[in-house]
Parts: sequence; structure tokens; C-alpha cells
Amino acid sequence: MILMVAITVILAAVIGTFVLGLGDQVGDTAPQASFSFDFDNSQYDLTVTHESGDAIDNARLSVAGDALNGTQTTTPWTTTVSAGTPVTLEVKDTLSGGETVRVVWTSESGSNSATLQKWTYNG
Repeated sequence: MILMVAITVILAAVIGTFVLGLGDQVGDTAPQASFSFDFDNSQYDLTVTHESGDAIDNARLSVAGDALNGTQTTTPWTTTVSAGTPVTLEVKDTLSGGETVRVVWTSESGSNSATLQKWTYNG
């Protein structure tokens, strides 16, 4: 009888967790990935390359920052982003130092986001 009560309590706790929405957050953890940045000062191009780590759905990734020319937030990748996948961004030709570009991941539900890597122009 005690065993049946214990199993019922454990089952109720697990079901309650998912009913309250806590179970949805389990899949909302940021992927582990490393990105490199290569800035071409003569062309004002910044190449961002996924160096290693988890493959990431391109719809979950964006770049943002005050160093970008034009749109401050964009999703430049057109395919799944995995090791070796580069993208070239156009940056402002008036950089003075301190401007940044961030690679940002957003969960499918949109409730979580994380900066995976950040580049700062140092002049």
C-alpha cells in the first residue's frame, strides 16, 4: 500500500511539472557552439564562422549590434549552422571603437535567448 502511494505521488509530481509548463523549459537551453570573427577593414566586412559545437537551426540564430550596417538585427544564415558554416556581414564604415556584433540564439518558443559569441571593434 505504501509503495502504491509513493508511485502515485511521484507520478503526480511529474505530470504537474509538465502541466504547469516547467517541462517545456527543459528543451529551451542554449546550444554549445563557438564562433570566430574575421574583420576586413578595407571592405568593411565581418565574416562570422561557426567553429565548433552543436549544429543550430538557422531560424534560431540572428546577429545583432551597433556595428552592423543597416538593420541592427538580422538572420543571415540560410541553412542549418554547423562547424565551418560562414556568413559575411556588412559593417558600418564609420566604426570608431567599442561597437559590437553578437551572435544570438532564441529558443523555439521565444521565451529564452542567449548570446553565443560577441565581437567588439577595437579600432
